[in-house]
Amino acid sequence: MKILIDIGHPAHVHLFKNFAKELISHNHQVFFTCREKEFEKYLLSSYGFSFKSFGKKYSSIPGKIFGMIEFDIKEFISGLKFRPDIFLSHGSIYAAHASFLLRKPHISLEDSGNMEQIKLYQPFTKVIITPDILKENLGDKQIRYRSFHELAYLHPNYFIPDDSIYKDLKISKKEKFCIIRFVSWKATHDEGQKGFSNNDKEQLIKLLYDKMKVFITSESDLPVELEKFKIRIPPERIHDALYYASLVVSEGATIASEAGVLGTTSLYVSSIRRAYCEDQERFNLVYNFQTSKSALIKISEIINDDNKLSKQAEARQSLLSSKIDTTAFLVWFITTWPESYWIMKENPGYQERFK
Repeated sequence: MKILIDIGHPAHVHLFKNFAKELISHNHQVFFTCREKEFEKYLLSSYGFSFKSFGKKYSSIPGKIFGMIEFDIKEFISGLKFRPDIFLSHGSIYAAHASFLLRKPHISLEDSGNMEQIKLYQPFTKVIITPDILKENLGDKQIRYRSFHELAYLHPNYFIPDDSIYKDLKISKKEKFCIIRFVSWKATHDEGQKGFSNNDKEQLIKLLYDKMKVFITSESDLPVELEKFKIRIPPERIHDALYYASLVVSEGATIASEAGVLGTTSLYVSSIRRAYCEDQERFNLVYNFQTSKSALIKISEIINDDNKLSKQAEARQSLLSSKIDTTAFLVWFITTWPESYWIMKENPGYQERFK
């Protein structure tokens, strides 16, 4: 079997990496395509995958429109050369359009529920695989599974934390540290949305600085005064840092959720709501805030409570016991397609064997 996987975000490399490794180990062929946003090319290279980069993403509205045409053409050409049996992505309109023109199925994973994007790829997609907690109803094409995307790569079956990250961070193992994630707010679904204001960012740093070491990861360039806090580790090691962090504060839902499934207390601060972050709140792993003011109050409470800053192993285990292994499920679903679709429609409980 030949699978073409289109990548739209660094997190998508992590989402599909164990799936790809498993298929390659069983003599299937996997090829990646991507645009360059942050570390996509670096991550694909570091994991040894075959891929084609289509160049930088566009940030302006005219650029995004032009990019849709340009990347559609490049995805079609890549598909024409590779001749995949299945296109796979996380909500890629380019994979959907190319698959339709090449008369091949496109299977999409979706956990954000961004309808402005879903409407562009849904008509050209055979099936959309979503966490069962996603609120959006996507019709007959939707298959719901009982887990998160983040558990495709942070499930204990795949992820083993490496405490040598302390050396990379240049701190001792006794030091507490926090990771802060700022996003660029340039995605189409980010228009009109917000997280921390500049003033609140300064207040956040001051609040945390007296209690622990602070590291910032950011999609866009940091102001000069915050540059000294920039985390300087290989991108593929971010999950080791999230695991050993005492606290994670993020404008991006993915990193907030990643920290949560690793058992690290996390705050997701954004006017955009995400079902998978909200689901983790019932385990007290991710706290969700739509305003930075209310988040700062909660952060002040947390950093003065050592219990909330300690590893939440019990809460993490409780979450894991309620979810399936996303990668194992995906490997089965893709390699037995299209029978897998009908099995899940007739017996959704079939997925329980992938715990």
